[in-house]
Amino acid sequence: MLVEDSPAYREVIAFGLSDEPDIEIAGQFSTADSALRSLQGKSATEMPDMILLDLNLPGSSGLEAIRPFMSIAPKTEIIVLTESNREADVLAAITSGAIGYLLKESSLDQITEGIRSVRAGGAPLDPSMARYLLAKVKPSESQNAEQDLLSQRELEILKLLASGMLQKQIAEKLKISPKTVDFHIGHIYKKLDVQNAPEAVARGFRTGLLPGQE
Repeated sequence: MLVEDSPAYREVIAFGLSDEPDIEIAGQFSTADSALRSLQGKSATEMPDMILLDLNLPGSSGLEAIRPFMSIAPKTEIIVLTESNREADVLAAITSGAIGYLLKESSLDQITEGIRSVRAGGAPLDPSMARYLLAKVKPSESQNAEQDLLSQRELEILKLLASGMLQKQIAEKLKISPKTVDFHIGHIYKKLDVQNAPEAVARGFRTGLLPGQE
């Protein structure tokens, strides 16, 4: 489902995704309110797998709509696709439950890769988002206690996630299989007690696993 108030941008995204054989637009809406109404009364099998959600919408904002979307469609993943690069919006969207955060300046290929990444269990972040997480989250006094929490390989992968890399890119850089990357990321999430990559990166900065100078 695409929730975007700009008809021109909505048309561009819908047209681009229509060429992808594994992606189907389940619905297009200009407001979060109308999108939420469309989901009322639908069965779990009728819910969209994913929502591309703008933040700056008339009526209820995208941020305000994330939790209602999750309440109505708990298995639907939400990727924020917006012009906003404000730190507060990034953190609010992630903590509200968005699985990914992409800027509208992203290419269609990047958006498509982000969609497929989520379906494969990933959590796409715009490369600049790690900088915002670092700016808002300070290392805690428990830094030393956290240093041995992750293995060297897990820490290496966490740093690459923080740089904005997707799992496929990490596999290519480290010359390991995507399945091995998925295996390590699963361990990272479990050890850090998080649900997705944005939360893992935030926890990494907060605990000092990802030092501020990096």
